Amino acid sequence: MGGQGSGRHWRYGTKTTTDDHNALDVRRLQRNSVLNPGQSYTWSWFRNGQKISSIGIRSTSGSIILSYRSKTGEGEWQDMEYPVTFEWTNCHYGGQRAWLRCPVVGCGRRVAVLYSGRVFACRHCHNLAYKSQRECEHDRIARKADKIRSKLRWQPGILNGNGWKPKGMRWQTFEKLRTEHDALVSIALRGITEKLGLFKR
Repeated sequence: MGGQGSGRHWRYGTKTTTDDHNALDVRRLQRNSVLNPGQSYTWSWFRNGQKISSIGIRSTSGSIILSYRSKTGEGEWQDMEYPVTFEWTNCHYGGQRAWLRCPVVGCGRRVAVLYSGRVFACRHCHNLAYKSQRECEHDRIARKADKIRSKLRWQPGILNGNGWKPKGMRWQTFEKLRTEHDALVSIALRGITEKLGLFKR
């Protein structure tokens, strides 16, 4: 089984993002019935169609046991095995939802996702930011414009120019979305050119 570390560092004091780490999501475990006692499961992560790492998971009553190999920097590979407790809460419309407890000593936060490192832990213990928190203002505005492009079925990317009205969309709706899109693109491009030093106030 491939080691989950794969050369990654568990970095303190610097805000990497959640996208920089493999995510262990309890909702997927629940959907796949892995939380039932006695179940065994191999969780794998892929990039560009290639498996980059995997861990073994076995379930007991109230916890899952994670098994994997970890390597930090140029250090030696180490076998890791430890329990992560989980619990259930009732949903408003029936059924139950599972939560993981962060295994880091002194934490124990109830979370849906743990992130890879030498130990799988919550984003607070790994000092992680969400990707959107690392974006500057013009990046966020460009992302909003791209959401509108998706609604209009245009090619992604604000530098690709405008497309045509989608078949079946009302002209009033199209004009409203196009106007909003063009305003966002104008702001985003201004921010990009300022960042690159191509625009002087």
